[in-house]
Amino acid sequence: MKHLLGAALVAAATFAMPAQAEVAKGLWATQPDDKGQIGHVRIRDCGPSLCGTIVKAFDQSGAEINTKNVGKQIVSGMKPASSGVYEGRVLVPILGQTVNGKMEVDGSRMKLTGCLVGICRERVWTKIR
Repeated sequence: MKHLLGAALVAAATFAMPAQAEVAKGLWATQPDDKGQIGHVRIRDCGPSLCGTIVKAFDQSGAEINTKNVGKQIVSGMKPASSGVYEGRVLVPILGQTVNGKMEVDGSRMKLTGCLVGICRERVWTKIR
């Protein structure tokens, strides 16, 4: 019985860490920006952390557009801080700066926060797949 319980705990611990990291991985649609444009961001493994690159952009009518931000890494160095919460760096395109940031994943929604000198801006993204 002890061995069975011990094996179950080891299995639970083994699956718990990757499951947390898997939560944020995938393709996400950004909240519309001030121009009504939306980006698709792919979150993936980048070494020991997660990063995200803008892979497509769309105008307010839904037509795909090419902007200077397509291909840019917008999220970098994101490491799990707690269940569904990651901390790292976020590019704020309107400022052209990378700032301290946080991703908070809740199912198919993710709140992304970027802060610079105590001023923070939040966006909510929706998981596509």
